[in-house]
Amino acid sequence: MRLPLGKIPIDLLKEVVFKNLGVKREEVFLGPAAGFDGAVIDIGDKSLIVSMDPITGAIERIGWLAVNINANDVATFGVEPAFFFSCILLPEGANSKTVETVCVQMNKAAKNLGIAIVGGHCEVTRGLVNPIVIGCTMGVTEKGNYVTAGGAKPRDKLILTKSVGIEGTAILASDREKQLKKVLSASALENARKFFNQISVVKEAITAMNTGGVNAMHDPTEGGVAGGIHEIADASNFGVKIFGEKIRIQPETIKICEFFQIDPLQLIASGSLLIAVNPNFADKVVKALEKNEIVAVVIGEFLSSPEKRFIIFEDGGLEDLVRPTSDHLWRALEKPN
Repeated sequence: MRLPLGKIPIDLLKEVVFKNLGVKREEVFLGPAAGFDGAVIDIGDKSLIVSMDPITGAIERIGWLAVNINANDVATFGVEPAFFFSCILLPEGANSKTVETVCVQMNKAAKNLGIAIVGGHCEVTRGLVNPIVIGCTMGVTEKGNYVTAGGAKPRDKLILTKSVGIEGTAILASDREKQLKKVLSASALENARKFFNQISVVKEAITAMNTGGVNAMHDPTEGGVAGGIHEIADASNFGVKIFGEKIRIQPETIKICEFFQIDPLQLIASGSLLIAVNPNFADKVVKALEKNEIVAVVIGEFLSSPEKRFIIFEDGGLEDLVRPTSDHLWRALEKPN
């Protein structure tokens, strides 16, 4: 079976990847599982939260993104990220300036989030066209003092912060600027590139966690908000009802998606945060986020039946929530530049 670009299909994860995990160790409280952002390793009275992600579809800000994307995964546990490892793979012909650019970007991002860069690897790799940066972030908390993507409960409200397709909008505005000048003004393109400044969800994740009532969090990355909703529903083994009119899509994202004929709900969405919260706390969490100048809206609620996952529109119409097979960023990038 030829695989699509991006994350491999969930069936392959379950049938191959998750069946080849080495030995079982008692310290591993949460290992690899569909829909979860990272692992939990218990050491004494502490829990170590660990996550890893590559940056492959972006060229600009690749080092900055590597730190922020990995930090986001740890933050979705309600834990502040603390340590970062990187593996930098460079194409043939890369020079020392490339290394400096990536490292300076990582340093800036890490300092902004209070993270120490503690190790890694850097090499020139045969066959690469663009650089790849693989990151690993760790956070430490009191044992059991965290949430996971699998903690949602029926009747929990689902909150979405900011908007959909944030990272994809920024990447396409940066890497496909020449094409997009046909449909976007210079100022609109500049605004779209500035979406990179919204990538971090550390602040909102910690704010929500400290407010209370949070049962699960997940940051939608590859597969967009649609994929992220399925992932948190998969991890929790429940269904979900989404209110279509509540989903916020910024004008720049709409224009870019229309130009490339892609779905904003299936466009890589780092920068958004999905929060499953006890219905009695939903308003408190939204208000706490807004107080911190973070847009947050209740976009749905969880259902007891895992099979029921749909979007309901203002006119009463229903539509199954699409499960992405590949992120629509790849569709856009495959089009001739």
